[in-house]
Amino acid sequence: MSAALAEPVGKVSRRWIVAFCVAVVGTFVGWYGPLQILLAKQADAFFPADKENVLALVSLLGALVSTVANPVWGALSDRTTSRLGRRLPWVIVGTVGGVAGLLVLAMAQSIGVMILGWCLVQLALNAPYAALSAAVPDQVPVAQRGTAGGYFGVAQTVGVMAGTGLAVLGGSIIGGYLACALFVLLSAVPYVLLRKDIVLTREQRPAWSWARFASGFWISPRAYPDFAWAWLTRFLINLGNALALLYLLFFLKDAVHLADPDTGVLILTVLDAVTLLVAVMVGGVWSDRLGKRRVFVVGSGVIMSLASLLLASWQTWTGAVIAAIVLGLGFGAYTSVDFALITQVLPEAADRARDLGVLNIASALPQVLAPVIAAPLVRHLGGYPALYLASALVGLAGALLVYRIKSVR
Repeated sequence: MSAALAEPVGKVSRRWIVAFCVAVVGTFVGWYGPLQILLAKQADAFFPADKENVLALVSLLGALVSTVANPVWGALSDRTTSRLGRRLPWVIVGTVGGVAGLLVLAMAQSIGVMILGWCLVQLALNAPYAALSAAVPDQVPVAQRGTAGGYFGVAQTVGVMAGTGLAVLGGSIIGGYLACALFVLLSAVPYVLLRKDIVLTREQRPAWSWARFASGFWISPRAYPDFAWAWLTRFLINLGNALALLYLLFFLKDAVHLADPDTGVLILTVLDAVTLLVAVMVGGVWSDRLGKRRVFVVGSGVIMSLASLLLASWQTWTGAVIAAIVLGLGFGAYTSVDFALITQVLPEAADRARDLGVLNIASALPQVLAPVIAAPLVRHLGGYPALYLASALVGLAGALLVYRIKSVR
C-alpha cells in the first residue's frame, strides 16, 4: 500500500495540531456566526411576522447544499494530485469561497440574497471541513485518535463560541458578517503555510469514472453494517442537538422574555462551550486509555437528552443556563468519542475523505430536517415544550443504537 493510503503510525506534532485546530475554528466561525445570531437577526429585522419560517427556509436550503457538498469535496480531495497534497488545495479554495459567501450575506436585504449567500457559505466551507476531517485518518494513528478527536471537538466548540461572539460584538448585522469573514480568512493561513500534507501521485490515484463516483456515495449497510449504524447514530444525535439549538434566539425572546436575547445567546454559548471543552478533552483521552467508545456515546446521549428536557419543562433564564451547561457536558463527551469511532469504521483507505463525507451527511442532514420539524412544532403543535421533548427523544434513541456497532468497543 502506498504511503498516501497506509495507516499512519507516527504521532503528529503539536505544531500540526495547533495549525489544524485554528483552521477548524475558522470553518466553524463561518458557519455559526450566521447560524447562532446573524441569520435569525436578519429574519427578525426584515420579516418579523414570519421570522420562524424565513429562518427555517434559509437554514433548510443551505443545509441541503451542505449535505451534497461535503462528500463531493471529500471524493475530489481523495483524487487530488497537486504538489501541495490531497487536502490543502481544498482548504484554500473553500476558505476563499466561504469568505465571499459571508460578504454576500452582509449585503443581503431580501430572502433571495440571504439564500444565495448562505448556500455559498455552506458550499464553500464544506471543502476545508471535508479536507480537515480526512487529515485525521491520513496522519493520526488509531491510538491517538480519541485525543485528536478531542482537539477536533475543542476547535469546533471554540469556533461556535468565537463565531457567536464576533456576530454580537460586530455591533450590527453587517459588522458581524465582516468580523466573521476576516477571521475565516486568517484562520487558514497557519495550516496552509505548514504545508504538511500527503502527496498522491497520478499512479496512486484511485481510478476515476462517473459511475463509480456516483455509486460511491451509497455504502451498503449489508456489506458495512458498522458504518451504517455509525451513520444512523450520528444522524439522530445531531438531529436532537439541531432541534435544541435552531430557535434559541427566538426561545429567549418569546418564551423566556429576556430583554437582550442576543447577549443571552452569547452567554449560553460560552457556558456551553466551557463545559464542552472540559468534557471533550477528558472524554477523548479517557476513551483512548480504556480503548472504549460506545459507552461514552450512550452516556453523552443521556446527558444531552436531560438538557433538552430541562428546556422543555423549565422555561426561565435559570433553566436555560443550567441546560446549556448540561448540554455542553453531553455534547462535548460525544464529539470527541464520535470522531474517533467513525474513523474506525471507514470501509476503504483510498476513499477516506469521501466516506467521511458520507458520514458528515449525518451531521448536515439534521440541519435540513430540523427546520422542517421545528417550525410546525413551535407554531402549531405545542410550542417550545414540544420542540425540546422531541429533541430529547431523538437524541436518546441515537445514543442507544450505538451498541449495534460491533467492531468498536
